Amino acid sequence: MTSGTQSKTLLHRLCFALLVLLIWPCLGRAAELLPDVIVRIKPSIVVVGSYQATRSPPFMMHGTGFVVGNGSLIATNAHVVPEVLDAINGERIVVQLASGTGAGSLRQVKLRQRDAAYDIALLELEGPSLPALTLAQDSAAIREGQSVGFMGFPIGAVLGLSPVTHRGIISAITPVALPGGNARQLNEAAIRRLKSGAFEVYQLDATAYPGNSGGPLFDPESGNVIGILNMVFVKASKEAVLSQPSGISFAIPIRYLNGLLKDLS
Repeated sequence: MTSGTQSKTLLHRLCFALLVLLIWPCLGRAAELLPDVIVRIKPSIVVVGSYQATRSPPFMMHGTGFVVGNGSLIATNAHVVPEVLDAINGERIVVQLASGTGAGSLRQVKLRQRDAAYDIALLELEGPSLPALTLAQDSAAIREGQSVGFMGFPIGAVLGLSPVTHRGIISAITPVALPGGNARQLNEAAIRRLKSGAFEVYQLDATAYPGNSGGPLFDPESGNVIGILNMVFVKASKEAVLSQPSGISFAIPIRYLNGLLKDLS
């Protein structure tokens, strides 16, 4: 090896070592961000269900929700919210704060807005407000391959009512058209959506389960919500077998929730 080649090799090694020294602290900070984000997000995650005192068990879980807006609104999937309640026997929609967040008590809510076309619903919380999550405003900035996290209650209450966090990437941004689950869900808005064609959803490489429906998909560094997990309507239209999760999950982009919130203002 000539002296010139040796000099170049040494220079390359020095440059590589300098690069490692420069980016290593950044990598360390990024690794530390997610635990802090989880602590901040947890108090805003709720279990969405229904309560009927004469039923056994009285509380029945339907999915996940998260606090938005001024702290008195809960975002979730439209299919998570029962369309018909046994009002004669006192059935009502409620949310339960996750165990381990100073809660476990039930809070009554009422349906404020439902958009069957995008499978999104907003519930209004009775009583004191809760800490709200920050929603991303620019869905166009979301890219395939970027890291994401999501939080909710996989497989219902089987694993306990403490929020579970998963991490993955957006593996694809893919089109889908959501059908109505039944004739009642084929309202005017849903029919317009179907006529206008498909819209884009996020396909994830991490496994979620039906209990995750309605939970937030978030940026693991900032904690900003970029989507809403959807484990029934989207998955049913994309995969033949819902009961055997393939490891592929889906989320509705947050811009549709932002639009629903604007309609309330």
